[in-house]
Amino acid sequence: MKFSHQLQFNVVPEWADYYLAYSNLKKIIYQVEKDLVAAGAPSSSDIESGQAEPNERSGLLSTSRRAQAKTRANNLFLPALDKELEKIVTFYYKKERELYSEVEALAVDVEFVENFDPVVTGRLASSGIVNQGKTVSGGNVRRTRTRNNSRGSRGSVQLGRSGSWRYDEAVALANAAAQKSAEDATPNPAATVSEHGHGHEAGPSDLTATEVHPEAEQGQEYEEDDNEDEDTRSLWFEPEMEHERMRYRHNCIEMFVNLSELQAYVKLNCTGFSKILKKYDKISENNTKKVYMNQVVLQAYPFKQETTIKLQEQIDRVTAIYAHIFTNNDLEVAKRSLRMHLKEHMVWERNTIWRDMIGMERKSQAVAVRPSSELKKEPITFNTPCGAFQLPEFVTRDTLVMVFCCAVFAVLLNVELFEDPEQQNCFAILIFASLLWATEAMPLFVTSLLVPLLVVMLRVMRADDENHTRLDSRAAAKKIFSLMFSPVIMLLLGGFAVAAAMSKFHIAKAMATVVLSKAGTRPSAVLLANMLVATVASMWISNVAAPVLCFSLIQPILRTLPPGSSFAKCLILGIALASNVGGMASPISSPQNIIAIEYMSPAPSWLEWFVIALPVALVCDLAIWALLLWVYQPSSNTPTISTIRSTKDPITGTQVFVCAVTGVTIMLWCFEHRLEWLFGDMGLIAIIPLLAFFGTGILTKEDFNNFLWTVIILAMGGIALGKAVESSGLLHVIAMAVQGYVKDMSAFEVCCVFAALVLVVATFISHTVGALIILPIVAQVGATLPDPHPRLLVMSAALMCSGAMGLPVSGFPNMNAIMMEDEMGQQYLSTGDFLKVGVPSSVVACATIVTLGYALMSALGW
Repeated sequence: MKFSHQLQFNVVPEWADYYLAYSNLKKIIYQVEKDLVAAGAPSSSDIESGQAEPNERSGLLSTSRRAQAKTRANNLFLPALDKELEKIVTFYYKKERELYSEVEALAVDVEFVENFDPVVTGRLASSGIVNQGKTVSGGNVRRTRTRNNSRGSRGSVQLGRSGSWRYDEAVALANAAAQKSAEDATPNPAATVSEHGHGHEAGPSDLTATEVHPEAEQGQEYEEDDNEDEDTRSLWFEPEMEHERMRYRHNCIEMFVNLSELQAYVKLNCTGFSKILKKYDKISENNTKKVYMNQVVLQAYPFKQETTIKLQEQIDRVTAIYAHIFTNNDLEVAKRSLRMHLKEHMVWERNTIWRDMIGMERKSQAVAVRPSSELKKEPITFNTPCGAFQLPEFVTRDTLVMVFCCAVFAVLLNVELFEDPEQQNCFAILIFASLLWATEAMPLFVTSLLVPLLVVMLRVMRADDENHTRLDSRAAAKKIFSLMFSPVIMLLLGGFAVAAAMSKFHIAKAMATVVLSKAGTRPSAVLLANMLVATVASMWISNVAAPVLCFSLIQPILRTLPPGSSFAKCLILGIALASNVGGMASPISSPQNIIAIEYMSPAPSWLEWFVIALPVALVCDLAIWALLLWVYQPSSNTPTISTIRSTKDPITGTQVFVCAVTGVTIMLWCFEHRLEWLFGDMGLIAIIPLLAFFGTGILTKEDFNNFLWTVIILAMGGIALGKAVESSGLLHVIAMAVQGYVKDMSAFEVCCVFAALVLVVATFISHTVGALIILPIVAQVGATLPDPHPRLLVMSAALMCSGAMGLPVSGFPNMNAIMMEDEMGQQYLSTGDFLKVGVPSSVVACATIVTLGYALMSALGW
């Protein structure tokens, strides 16, 4: 979690204005960064006019400008930091005096009770309110309290000296109680005499308590003796003292909570100063942190060691008072009880705030990858000649789409289009699932779960014998579930494990920054470097996470671009399109590749996949790069940009181990065909990273739970539908119908037809959904051609699924890109940008696949 989020989620709500203004200081640093970038080199106009030359003189001028910019940066940033420190010191000093006075008043109150005036005590004892010989006041003695309503006090009870028990009220109460006792006094038959000879009323009141020592909870009673501490302790268990005990309990808990929050306030602000100074030094290339922290921050009153010790002493003092009254001087029990109350306070008081803030944060992070069907819609309104007609709120667009899909499903089940009932039912399921996937009337993975249910209930599965006997529900269920969890699913899990390990230990980010730091300052070179990094990242950490990583890396560049620069659009769009291209580069880079492998027999090795996909991806990237430079011409308004600094974090043993396991796994995947006698299938090799990472504790149960299980369920549902279409004979019927249209075409022409079909379909619906619908048909048609080329057609169609990137909804990278905003909340891209670049890029990808890709696949004998 970023520190700004950590600070946001851990502040005391009422003290929010008195914490370090971390976000405001970050904005100052961003302004400093812009000044430093502007001062880094002379402008092009200076060179053209002869005021600066690109030689040693230019270097000296650049150094001088940069030094002046650093001076301006220090003059801008350090006073703002001093102001924040002064604010924190003032607030801490005020809260410290306030809370320490409350602790002192509480201690005086307790001491006053235990050393109460003997005259008053005697009168209270004679009235029966307290025991004679016990130095305690009556439970009805009132104490004057005042409440501080100033900002930041949180309405705590003020226990100053004026807030102690008033002696005159105690005497008046004792006199009234003694008079009442004299009027109503009667012999007490329950009176007993203690071993010391002091008469008192026996009963359960001696053990009344809200919190007692653990031994007392087990039924062991305290024994009285001559010890003064025992007498003092037992006075707190009088029934008349219960109200006062509860008041003391509340005050102790409240003071402990306030002091603990003040302690956390100091630690959080100290961390904030360290973080913001580290960020400032990284941007300005200074060494301010060490000097400022040691000579300024740690010398300020709240952060001094003696101040910290003093605050801890006050916390211990409150704990001791609590232990003396409620836990028989057992400090450990008192600490556990007070910490429990502190935890309950945090959960109770801040639960709503934290939940709302975290919820908004998660929504803002997830909105880029949420399908449009999940967004809140306005009520549907129809305009009629009689006026506007608005449907009820519960009738949404998804509801109407669902009703339409169900109606189509019901019609297809009852209209005879095929001779066999299993084909008829399977066709209805195919159209029904395709409509639900395409419209996203319900989440994609939910539709996938619906597929096996309908397949079994409508009995579309047939046996593999010569007669193709229709299976009953029991046999169909066993068969469909055995097919759903195929080696391809295990391959997907292995890919998730590799991606999780590389992301968790920042391996992908470290590699990316090393490459980007070498890109220089020319916009064209920086754009190409970022696109190649996005493509390579998409090969291993999925094209959902890869653009998020790359967008975070380019933030320093985006912040320092001049107003109106077209390079921001160019860079963001380039990363998104390159991430789509990266989805075709490896077998685990996208779900459609996994689905394609399922329909390719024999399955291609990783080496074969790389031989075909990597050249295609590289050519697509270069073509898109040239298209972006031609459309946006970033060099015209952005001559130079800031460089991305490579990470300086040391390489750890864990990172080496992750890289080694990943490398070994990839090598085994590449040569899986030669090792088939040992592993049997590449899905079994995928178990190696799962065992290596989870078995050693590098990845945890939480990491396993964070896998994209919705994608896995989606793939399993697609496999179930494909097997059902094949088993029912429907696939053969459709393939024969399509074959009638393409029987006179060559394999190249058929490849072009299917690539164009996939391009259109996958542009408007999810790439994975397009693969689920089209790839089974492509495989069957390819197998029935006069010159069979099923692997070639399936591979080209799978690559084209990733190459369809013409609209913002054409893939997760595009959705992430369209949601990118600047510091003012303005979006960098619009739909028009995708139409100008995305649509031509899709056409270029299609042309590359059916030319270069077809040639490479033919060379491999596919």
